[in-house]
Amino acid sequence: MKLLVSLLTAAALASPFVSTFAAEEKPAAPMAAKPDLVKGEASFTAVCAACHGADGNSGIAANPKLSQQHPQYLVKQLQEFKSGKRNNAIMKGFATTLSDDDMRNIAYWVTSKPIKPGFAKDKELVALGERIYRGGIADRQIAACAGCHSPNGAGIPAQYPRLGGQHADYVATQLTTFRDGGRKNSVQMTMVAAKLNDREIKAVADYIAGLH
Repeated sequence: MKLLVSLLTAAALASPFVSTFAAEEKPAAPMAAKPDLVKGEASFTAVCAACHGADGNSGIAANPKLSQQHPQYLVKQLQEFKSGKRNNAIMKGFATTLSDDDMRNIAYWVTSKPIKPGFAKDKELVALGERIYRGGIADRQIAACAGCHSPNGAGIPAQYPRLGGQHADYVATQLTTFRDGGRKNSVQMTMVAAKLNDREIKAVADYIAGLH
């Protein structure tokens, strides 16, 4: 009898602690939905293809190639166009129509398409562009582009975008916009571009176009 009473008492005392522990447990974070590439292709075709090409290889030098870009980078840019953190009236108009799922589906679909290689056009500047891209400019404390975007321009997934093969005109415009304060969604790029002159920007952009 004493043993039974002891067991019942122990159970009664333990139950509040069990309940408290259970209440404090947090459910596992829901996994992000797997990208739907079929929907991604449909959305890309409807919203993006006119400016960026049917497979993300824009034929217009002012518009970036999106093929083979890191999907996390593309989603981030679309979200920042939508919020206004990255200022572009045309892209804001398109991005505003997209949900987070739409953005993810588009990004993962277009990144599965191979980028068409580009080439450098200005022989006089390409050597300067290569020096800056690979080694920076030490006496002006300008970091080498390759440090973040890799020697072949492939970038680092989820951190730094792919640059290799990108249109020189587009790259030059973005560097200039970072330098002049029109684009403010990357502190690192603002700091680097602020130290580059027009000739250096043109040289780097032309060299990047030929990277693969």
